[in-house]
Amino acid sequence: MSSVRLSEIPRTSGFRIGVLFLALFGCSFLALFGYLYWQTAVYLKAEADANLYRQVDNRSQQAPDLRLAEIRKHAQQDADGRLPHALFDANGHYLAGAIHRLPAINGYDKPQEFRWLKANGHHRPIRFIVHRLEDGTQLLVAQDVHDIHEFDELLVNALISGGVLLLVVGLLGAIWLGNSTRLRLNALGNAIRGIVEGDLSQRLPVRGSHDDIDRIARVVNGMLDELERLMSEVKGVCDDIAHDLRTPLTRLIAGLERAQRRGLREEEYAQTIDSALGEAKGLLMTFRALLRISEIEDSARRSHFAPVDLNRIGADAVEFFEPLAEERGIELTLLESDGPAMLAGDAQLLFDATCNLLDNAIKFSPDGARVVVALSQSSDSVALQVSDTGPGIPEAEREAVFRRLYRSESSRHTVGNGLGLSMVAAVARLHDLHLQVREGAPGCIIELAGKPLHLSAFARADSSGIGRQ
Repeated sequence: MSSVRLSEIPRTSGFRIGVLFLALFGCSFLALFGYLYWQTAVYLKAEADANLYRQVDNRSQQAPDLRLAEIRKHAQQDADGRLPHALFDANGHYLAGAIHRLPAINGYDKPQEFRWLKANGHHRPIRFIVHRLEDGTQLLVAQDVHDIHEFDELLVNALISGGVLLLVVGLLGAIWLGNSTRLRLNALGNAIRGIVEGDLSQRLPVRGSHDDIDRIARVVNGMLDELERLMSEVKGVCDDIAHDLRTPLTRLIAGLERAQRRGLREEEYAQTIDSALGEAKGLLMTFRALLRISEIEDSARRSHFAPVDLNRIGADAVEFFEPLAEERGIELTLLESDGPAMLAGDAQLLFDATCNLLDNAIKFSPDGARVVVALSQSSDSVALQVSDTGPGIPEAEREAVFRRLYRSESSRHTVGNGLGLSMVAAVARLHDLHLQVREGAPGCIIELAGKPLHLSAFARADSSGIGRQ
């Protein structure tokens, strides 16, 4: 890992969060350990002081001669000096006991400490109490607190070693988090850089951990999917405009040039003008359809959504196309759902989309074919299907047919501008409907499916102002 990369780690959010938690945990550790140390030290000293006061009480109740004898006997029994006792006269001169010199005191009957130089030359920490007796002598009762001091040192060393270990492990963890964050952000940055440079097929990497970065990456990836679709659609529209509109424009220009070069009769001029007007109107209709699709894709139209029964939409569309179907001998059938197939949407747009599906099915079906409009509804979905017994749509073209101005080679000589299914796709996106093309064997099935509308929920949303501008 280079020094440049190491210098990047402290600036990462992962490292800073790791250090923050290290500081919080360290403070908690110090507070807890300090509390335990304080409680333990206070407890041990309190126990030692209580024992000293008991010894003072016991010695104070003894007769002077007995006390002197007992102190001398105790000095012989306590050879290690664990609980030394001593007796001094009023002037502090030694009378009996293990300690031969009265230490400096700050007052009587107060626990104090001093370093006792024993006969073997070793210093021992001693906690003692000096009590003045009734006869004027001074009684010293003490306890060796070396073990208590060692325990205190052990606690302090444990605190220091634990703190150092915590610091090292915490810093290593913070560095690991920082490096992990840096690597992840570098991967995101590289993906974004590639997208900025024009590769819209790239997507931000997702780990599957469902954390904040994953959620943002999924949102951005969804945006990139839509952007790629729009860019692909724009490119396809440009290509299709160049391919499909070139022919009518060429015919229009050629007809006008012929009329300009030749001396035509009045009837021929009128015929040329009519032909030019027809081509121009066809172009105008194409651009109107493109504008219509752009208008549909404007999400502001969602503000006019209302409850719509797809049964009614299907019935109106079938009634509208019945004369055309009868003229070509096509059997047009409507299969309504058992109950209302309610959907929140724009009734006019849904009607236009259904009409486009029917127009497409009838247009490409041979005479005497069969076209069926079927509605269905359940607790979790509503659907509208248009099926026919025509030639169908090849699987390789089932995505492309929804592109604006796209026309397959087999349909280029059929009347139309290649925008009907594009308008259906725009309406489906606006209404969050799933648009699917399936094999009909023979023919094909095009389905619009979405979530059903519960009127009670819509009424509550409408009464609160949701769904209205």
